[in-house]
Amino acid sequence: MNTLPNNLKQIALFLERLPGIGEKTANRMAFYLLRFPERDLKDFAQNIASLKAKTKMCSVCMNLTEDERCSICQETTRDKSVITVVEEVLDLLSFETGNIYKGVYHVLHGKIDPLNHIGPEDLYINSLLERISTNLKRSYQDGKKIKEVVLATNPDMEGEATAMYIRDRLKEVRKQRSAKFKITRLAYGLPIGASLEYADYMTLQKAIENRNEY
Repeated sequence: MNTLPNNLKQIALFLERLPGIGEKTANRMAFYLLRFPERDLKDFAQNIASLKAKTKMCSVCMNLTEDERCSICQETTRDKSVITVVEEVLDLLSFETGNIYKGVYHVLHGKIDPLNHIGPEDLYINSLLERISTNLKRSYQDGKKIKEVVLATNPDMEGEATAMYIRDRLKEVRKQRSAKFKITRLAYGLPIGASLEYADYMTLQKAIENRNEY
C-alpha cells in the first residue's frame, strides 16, 4: 500500500471503507478507475460530490429522490389505495425490479432494534400514521382512499417486532377513524424450487400457516 501514489492510496482507502470491500479488492478497484477515460472520471467525481446535496427524502413516502416527491408517488397509474411498508429503499427496489406490484410505498429507514438503541421514534412510523390519518380525513371519489396497508418488513426478530408495533398503531388509527382498511403481512414459506429436506422448522411452520386451497 505504501508504494502507491498518495492520491491512488487515498482512493483505495476510501473504497476499503465500503461494505464487503477488502484491501485487495479496494486496490484493484482503484487501479480500474485509473484506466477510466478522464471525462468519465470527472462525471463520476461530480456525481459523488453532489450526492448529499441533491439526494433527499420524498415528502410522501420517504423514498430517496431529487425532487419534492419521488417518481413512484408522482406516477398517476399507481394504485394509491395500497401502501406497502418496507424497511429500506433497497427493499422497495426489490419489488420494483420484478414489476410485480402497482401500489405505493412507505420507507421506514430501519427497524426497531433495542440492542442497537433504535426505537420506534427513530423510524418514519409517525409519518406513516400521519399520512394514513390525513388520507382518511378526505372524501375521495377517485379510488384513492386507503384500502390496505401491507407490512413488508423482514421476517427476522427485529422485523417481526417492527411489524407488530406498526400493526397495533394502525389498529388504533383504524378504530379512531372508524375506518375499514386492511392490515396485512407478507406471506412467508417455501421458495420455488426448494426441497423440504433442507427447510428449517420456522420456514415449514410459515408454509403451513400460509397454505392456500389447491
